[in-house]
Amino acid sequence: MAQITTDKAGRNAVLRTLLTRGKGLVRQQGALLALVLLVIFASWRYNDFLTPYNIFTLLSYNTMLALIALGETFVIMTGGIDISVGSLTALCAVVAARVSVYGLYASLAAVVLTGALVGLFNGLAITRLRIPPFIATLTMLIGARGLALLVSKDATIAADANNDFSMIYTGTLLGIPIPIYIMLAAYAIGSIVLNFTRFGRHILAIGGNEEAARLLGLPVERITLLVYVISGVLAGLAGLLLAAQTISGNPNEAVGWELSAIAAVVVGGTLLTGGMGTVGGSLVGALLLGLIFNVLNFENGYGFISLSSYWETVIRGAFLLVVVILQSRLIRRKSTA
Repeated sequence: MAQITTDKAGRNAVLRTLLTRGKGLVRQQGALLALVLLVIFASWRYNDFLTPYNIFTLLSYNTMLALIALGETFVIMTGGIDISVGSLTALCAVVAARVSVYGLYASLAAVVLTGALVGLFNGLAITRLRIPPFIATLTMLIGARGLALLVSKDATIAADANNDFSMIYTGTLLGIPIPIYIMLAAYAIGSIVLNFTRFGRHILAIGGNEEAARLLGLPVERITLLVYVISGVLAGLAGLLLAAQTISGNPNEAVGWELSAIAAVVVGGTLLTGGMGTVGGSLVGALLLGLIFNVLNFENGYGFISLSSYWETVIRGAFLLVVVILQSRLIRRKSTA
């Protein structure tokens, strides 16, 4: 009898251990598991889902969101937030279209400079003027959209299609679209910076406890300033890709992209309170969000459901709300543990 009781207790202990590890895996890699399951479902349901055309189109189109999410990742890890990136993307798309007559490299330099200057303004407002990140970047959200309207004179600007400008989006290398290479390179660099440099460790330290980081002698203001500049530059690159995709610069584009980027970051495992997160998780979150809309487009074609493009905004909002609720519960559990 004692042996049976011991065996039963042992099995229960093993089951509890497996359950705990399973919960931990879902908590840490939930976005990746959801992405894999959604890919399996879509592959089974839609005949054209796994075609090279759909895969490359999906990845290329979501490169812009992924770049914005990468910059947002570093900002959120410090405990801040940047809600100006959508407007900044539109501004940089307009700037890129204006400068496109001088070629791709001139447009690239223009958007990098524009993004860096806007990010610098955000960073200075936060570090020097002590304006809360939400308020500072909300001001820039409005200001950058206004600048886009001024530069474009409230009209869509046609980009020069007679040079190499559009090749950054439409070009391929070894059969793979160039935007995919840009996205993978940006995330590889971001992962190296976060995991293997002092700058990355300092970002997490500031997000974990800013005052403690300051007492340890970390350059809090300088690092905070740099992460907003990085966010601005990546939004600028997204604007360049957007202009190259549409061969134009529209000041009313990229509305709500900041919310999609934030949703991608937090669903990828980065805490809104800062101090914890991964670069790879943000990429998974961006791809998951893009895949959801791709699946909905396929489902619309099947005729079972019919959702207009306006539903994308509703889905983004609901997606972000669910993730924030789950993160709030996780933070409360950690604080009471």
